[in-house]
Amino acid sequence: MTLKPYIFFFALMISTAALSQKTWTLDDCVAYAIAHNLQVKNTSYTEDSNQESYRQSVRNLLPSVTGYSDYRIQFGRSEDPNTNDFVNTEFFRNNYSLGANLDVFRGFQKINAIKASKFIYKAAQEDVTQEKFLLAFRVMSAFYDIKFFEGVVANSLEQQEISQSNYDLVQKQVELGMMAGADLYEAESNLLGDKLLVTQNQNLLANAKLVLFQEMNYTENEEITLQTAIESVGDANPENVSLDSLYQTARGFVPLVKSQEFRLKAAKKQLQSTRGNLYPSLAFIAGIGTSYFETNVDADGNLIPFSTQIKDNTSKFIGAEVSIPISLGWSNRSQVKQQKIAYLQAKNNLEIQEQELFQLLQQLVQTQRALVAEYEQSNKRVQAQELAFTIAQKRYEKGLINALDLFQAKNLYGVAQNENLQVGLRLKINKSTIDFYNGLPIFNIN
Repeated sequence: MTLKPYIFFFALMISTAALSQKTWTLDDCVAYAIAHNLQVKNTSYTEDSNQESYRQSVRNLLPSVTGYSDYRIQFGRSEDPNTNDFVNTEFFRNNYSLGANLDVFRGFQKINAIKASKFIYKAAQEDVTQEKFLLAFRVMSAFYDIKFFEGVVANSLEQQEISQSNYDLVQKQVELGMMAGADLYEAESNLLGDKLLVTQNQNLLANAKLVLFQEMNYTENEEITLQTAIESVGDANPENVSLDSLYQTARGFVPLVKSQEFRLKAAKKQLQSTRGNLYPSLAFIAGIGTSYFETNVDADGNLIPFSTQIKDNTSKFIGAEVSIPISLGWSNRSQVKQQKIAYLQAKNNLEIQEQELFQLLQQLVQTQRALVAEYEQSNKRVQAQELAFTIAQKRYEKGLINALDLFQAKNLYGVAQNENLQVGLRLKINKSTIDFYNGLPIFNIN
């Protein structure tokens, strides 16, 4: 029996598995990170807590109803509830009551408390979104760091291949007696240096992947494959970006600013709620109560049954309560002053966030101008260094320059490649950040 069918089937399975392996885009990495990040979950719990506080503030408008019951055994000299005489005996009694209280007016405290808790809940929602955006930016930075080191590894492998070719060439020429043995040692030294550089860059790439996995909280054993191609920078001209327009757009949706804006509104409502303590309050009250006494007896001296006493001893009431704050050691007015300070502080915090946002956008636009100019010069430098290295390679093959001159030209070309790659990725990240603040869907955080 031949093994060819089994070999073909095994090869087919391997190729199918390779094709079915998922390639992770930046959006995939961000989505996974948001779903598994513990800090995002922690912020979401704060949002849930604030949501429940808001719901409870609404439920506080409902009447408060309380029930009461006790069982008491009295010893020694006590008042007989049947005769109101003091007797020296032991007996027990039961009391039952049910009361209700409905606030009619408390200086609009509850209404303002509802609005304040609602704004705090909305601020917590923005905090969750902000935490997701911060995580997304960290993932993006780690993602492009990997792309950078992948490019660096590719460049260093290219340099190693060139050194290997030069070594092979020198080895042949030494064998033919056209070059001295010292030239072979120099070529070998350059080759070993490039191999070391490849190893170092591969280690940096592995560390960059570890950073991404940690940001994603990726704990699976399976290695992931990142998207190879990266979209071009596109129109990166900073002159097309209006700082004022960019700020107005970002000001309208950036979660950190919106969160502080909601907190300012909440502080205003909390101030109004605190001022309600300075006004009289009005509440409707109602209740029903009854009791049972072991000493209650009828005219014949027989203990009145439990059900009869519960019915006969029932009392009901309905009424209104008015509370007027006259003097509480000036504590109410002190609380108003403290809350006013908290409101002013929240207002100042909003202005700080607006200022920091404007300064951040200023820096992004300025950095964009610098990176565009730097990227253009970097492209020209790569072309020039490539041409210089090509000429040096031909001169070296003809024996017009030594290995040290070739090694220097090759290194300058490699450095220019790496710098060009780094500037291009920095430009891509900066452009994506500007697009984000311009309201474009850079991240799918939902």
